[in-house]
Amino acid sequence: MNILFFLIPKINVVCVKQDYTLRQALEKMHAHRYSVIPIVTRSGEYVGTLSEGDILWFLKEHQNLDLTATDDIKITDIERYRSYSSINVMQNMEDLIHIATEQNFVPVVDDRNMFIGIITRKSVITYFASKVEDKEEKEQ
Repeated sequence: MNILFFLIPKINVVCVKQDYTLRQALEKMHAHRYSVIPIVTRSGEYVGTLSEGDILWFLKEHQNLDLTATDDIKITDIERYRSYSSINVMQNMEDLIHIATEQNFVPVVDDRNMFIGIITRKSVITYFASKVEDKEEKEQ
């Protein structure tokens, strides 16, 4: 099976650009209720992810920070403790399943590392759960 079956195209995925400020990232994450958000360059290359945890650790180290000061902090200044691994569009289902067990979503890139979308862990689990249900119904 081709992993593109599960793809949510980048046009339907909220991302932050690498040159965004902390405040811009916070506002996007809040508006879309994301706990982790993909980071891409202006040209569309996948850079990594920014998580609420990354932000919280940063705020712990900068305790006197107020909301207006977050306009001066680039997200590249925030240490990322764990960035989500991406998968190449040509990789197989086994690779996808392996990565999806560790992450809520899997960023998908092409051969030039251009971000083309995500695959959610939920979509993979839902698909295979329906296959198990179909099999059980046939056996009855």
